[in-house]
Amino acid sequence: MSTTRQLNIERIDHGTKQTMGKAYVTDADGFSMYDCWTLELPWRENQIKISCIPAGEYPVTKRWSRKFNQHFHIRDVEGRTYILIHPGNYYTDIQGCIVVGTDLTDINDDGLIDVTHSGDTMDELLELMPNKFNLTIV
Repeated sequence: MSTTRQLNIERIDHGTKQTMGKAYVTDADGFSMYDCWTLELPWRENQIKISCIPAGEYPVTKRWSRKFNQHFHIRDVEGRTYILIHPGNYYTDIQGCIVVGTDLTDINDDGLIDVTHSGDTMDELLELMPNKFNLTIV
């Protein structure tokens, strides 16, 4: 049995300010090992810093930066650079990237759903995922 893992994101709610989804870590046999919630910007024709990326399959690598510490870099997004999966709670934390969390709630009482426990969720994903893997977004 191979230890290859993949991350799959199913977008489930497309709003005017944000897109919510569910992420699943699957093993080589396609069995789900872990899941969490995702938050992205809405679809705005793949425009830089104001749109989520197109649905599709992308290579991902682990990356470190001073701002986010350990996180993931989604590569080969046409017309875009430095699309990341990183910690964050609100749609205002996102500039075209993806944030992850364990639960959904309106943390800041602005009427929009936010993700919670993002740092913990990111730590879990970093532990589960290899240095390089594929991401599929539908």
